[in-house]
Amino acid sequence: MDAQNFPVTRTDAEWRERLSEEQYYIMRQHGTERPGSCALLHEKRPGTFSCAGCDTPLFAATLKFESGTGWPSFNDPIPGSVETTTDRSHGMVRTEVHCATCGSHLGHVFPDGPPPTGLRYCINGVALNFTPEA
Repeated sequence: MDAQNFPVTRTDAEWRERLSEEQYYIMRQHGTERPGSCALLHEKRPGTFSCAGCDTPLFAATLKFESGTGWPSFNDPIPGSVETTTDRSHGMVRTEVHCATCGSHLGHVFPDGPPPTGLRYCINGVALNFTPEA
């Protein structure tokens, strides 16, 4: 997948064992889930969204918003939790978002979000786990 080294690394076999087939396709092969297909799209409780690949906390629920795109959207990640790269696939240039801890593909970030950041982190729901606030 990526040539970069990350704090959490696994063999391809370990990733396949840990992730569902859909998660593996999205997180390790840079796929995209069908819009509107993930239950986390409608999650509104206070809590934290973390990486399904390594459990790193990625997004606070307080920064989640309804973008109308069919994917969970956030204003901003938890500082240091994600990194970005240029994605030139599918005949367009986008900014890919991946987990800074394990390198798993999460989604993309776009400059069309609401204030205060103006960003929309459009994230595949199956790449996330949700932990409600205690």
